[in-house]
Amino acid sequence: MKKAVVLVSGGMDSAVVLALAREQGFACHALSVAYGQRHTSELAAAAELAAVQGAVEHKVVTVDLRSIGGSALTADIDVPEAAGQGIPVTYVPARNTIMLSIALGWAEVLGADDLFCGVNAVDYSGYPDCRPEFIAAFERLANLATKAGVEGHALRVHAPLMRLGKADIAREGARLGVDFSRTVSCYQADAEGRACGRCDACRLRAEGFAAAGLADPTRYAPRG
Repeated sequence: MKKAVVLVSGGMDSAVVLALAREQGFACHALSVAYGQRHTSELAAAAELAAVQGAVEHKVVTVDLRSIGGSALTADIDVPEAAGQGIPVTYVPARNTIMLSIALGWAEVLGADDLFCGVNAVDYSGYPDCRPEFIAAFERLANLATKAGVEGHALRVHAPLMRLGKADIAREGARLGVDFSRTVSCYQADAEGRACGRCDACRLRAEGFAAAGLADPTRYAPRG
């Protein structure tokens, strides 16, 4: 089987990507990044998803993005609970670049030519590192900056959800048998992985399940 490194955050998108990579016949090496995010319950969800969805192994790499801050997910900045203009404060500077770079390094060690990630440019929060232009640019970099690329191993960055809306992602996950109750998408989930029901991630997720006509298995924290 061909090897692939799959970024698994613990959310619904990466759970579907892992299932898609498995369906395509890849031996999946799941990678999560503990970057100092406030919602660490997603890492526990990622480990569980990797196990139940048949990943060969699951690795967690720690990078301290909290030390530079600049985001509501890595600093003492309130997570917005209403839609706003421009790129929201939940954007984490360079996060996807860093995560893909770590995935690229591990892929070289494993002898894997394929990276998978769950970025999406349809129902998302407007992050610049979720656009197709970014993925294309990173793939070019991967082939320029690595021993594997220089020696003729064409490295590919797969973003199979790039042009799917959340409803389509929910339907695809249902087709693949993904257990969405195990996933954590909320920007401010509690220690048990229960969602706030108010942030942008919660809104997009809930709207996706509703539009897909599927039951929403999200566990919500009680409101005080």
